[in-house]
Amino acid sequence: MTLLVAWAGIDTHGTSSIYIASDSRISWGTAASFDHGRKVFAFNRWPDILGYCGDVLFPSIALNQIVDLADAGLLFAPDFSCKQKFQAIVDKLNDLFRQYPQLHTGIAENALSIIHAARDPIDNTKFFCSTISWTSKRGWYGEESTLPETSKVLFALGSGKREFTENFARYETGTNQKTSRAVFHCFCDTLAQTLVPTVGGAPQLVGIYRKPASSAFSTGIVYNGMRNFLGVHIDNLRNLGTIEWRNSNFERCDGRTMERLLNAQPQPDPLRRP
Repeated sequence: MTLLVAWAGIDTHGTSSIYIASDSRISWGTAASFDHGRKVFAFNRWPDILGYCGDVLFPSIALNQIVDLADAGLLFAPDFSCKQKFQAIVDKLNDLFRQYPQLHTGIAENALSIIHAARDPIDNTKFFCSTISWTSKRGWYGEESTLPETSKVLFALGSGKREFTENFARYETGTNQKTSRAVFHCFCDTLAQTLVPTVGGAPQLVGIYRKPASSAFSTGIVYNGMRNFLGVHIDNLRNLGTIEWRNSNFERCDGRTMERLLNAQPQPDPLRRP
């Protein structure tokens, strides 16, 4: 399972960003776990992001294919609205799922949820966020989130949902309330303190901005003194300045030094537990 959280950042002009964050743990019951599994995806050519929780094998295959199809120009038309892009993703998921041997993989007993967030490719003020879920009893179904007037959680899913939701009650009334950073503060605090054995590893983060003509992006995370990118430690790699970096305070960082950038706003978390 997972802790999967999507939220909207809101400013005086409306929605300015949507993020999806996840942990990195993949579990096989209580027998084993792997803390470097990718669970979030950013499209390179489109302002769209995805994240999943529940069953691992099918979405890890299907979502990679969907992103590559879209980036190759084979899934979306240039003028597709957010809902048209969502429907194209749903149609392709159904197409792949019909050919997937559920009874041989265990997915028939599992639940699967995917979050899709998008910005309109023409009107950069229009955003969208919805889940695409599957259970053996209901089949596929979706739930669209109404975008809020202040920065707020849109969806919290997975085995870590209860811990996160209970913890977020503190952050909703704290000094950083109604901010995007408060959600990420709570996410990192929950991840660090979790008692759920299927949640763990470093945070993963993807997002979309209101910036015109911009595509989605994946963010490097400085966590527990290490650089992480989509669940992978990358301290032995180079070109660390090619992506945006954040720490657990949601502060912009230098990927080389792992310190907050000199011109970055300090964003301390007074509610973080030791």
